[in-house]
Amino acid sequence: MMREYQVSVQQVPRIRIAVVSHRVGKDQFSRVVPESCGLVWNALRAQGLRGGRNVALYREAGAVVEAGVELLTPFTAEGEIVISELPAGLAASTQHYGPYGELGGAHEAVQRWCKANGHAFGSVCWGIYGHWQEQWNDNPSQIRTDVFYELAD
Repeated sequence: MMREYQVSVQQVPRIRIAVVSHRVGKDQFSRVVPESCGLVWNALRAQGLRGGRNVALYREAGAVVEAGVELLTPFTAEGEIVISELPAGLAASTQHYGPYGELGGAHEAVQRWCKANGHAFGSVCWGIYGHWQEQWNDNPSQIRTDVFYELAD
């Protein structure tokens, strides 16, 4: 059964993020994204800081993934953790409800919508993940992920 996704275009703000960058195959995203987010959370806590939501930014058609956390305050990068940013500008987006392993449908929906509506992709896409809720362990259909595709000027 094909899931229905509502796609919209919105102006998104630039968001500073702390990430670990990896050049990996798509089959490794399910491992490197949570591991990288965990490393960044550990670094934030070590500096006595709070973070925002978990993020994964995909560059080079998904060949490079930067995974980590939104920065709410100044952060000192250390080790393999670097400062990056989610881009400002127009983005096509949708919301996915369900397990992370089914996110491909949301990406396909945004890509199809952009092609059907004459929008060219920019250079990146990204996902923003809500903070884990205990009830998601029993009902993963409630997990929300926002998927964004930068649109070319």
